[in-house]
Amino acid sequence: MRILLSATFALLIVNLPVHANPAENDQAMIKLATDSGCMACHSILPAPRRADGLPPIAPAWRDIAIKYRDDPLASNRLTRTVMTGSNPKASHWIGKIGTVSMPPNAVAISEAKARTLVNWLLVLVP
Repeated sequence: MRILLSATFALLIVNLPVHANPAENDQAMIKLATDSGCMACHSILPAPRRADGLPPIAPAWRDIAIKYRDDPLASNRLTRTVMTGSNPKASHWIGKIGTVSMPPNAVAISEAKARTLVNWLLVLVP
């Protein structure tokens, strides 16, 4: 287990772009997410219900980070979800978000960039 956690941590470090300032890294990741279309449905912090009274379209990344913080395979699992889309029948966010499942994003973002973004969002837990 210790080896698996160490390997996961090493992947996190290797896949994050190097910036002298953490705020620069946040800005770079938000730009990547915006340019890739992620921010059309996701927010970083939990959002209130939309103006039409419906829940947000997708879970907030902080909520995702909290849900997966103890899962050593989260980076791989979530990167695969970004690339191939989510399964609407296996949604564990039912009632918290809208009913639309995430489409495959292989055209919008490379797997390497998706992994970098996933690794960044997984550390958004206070």
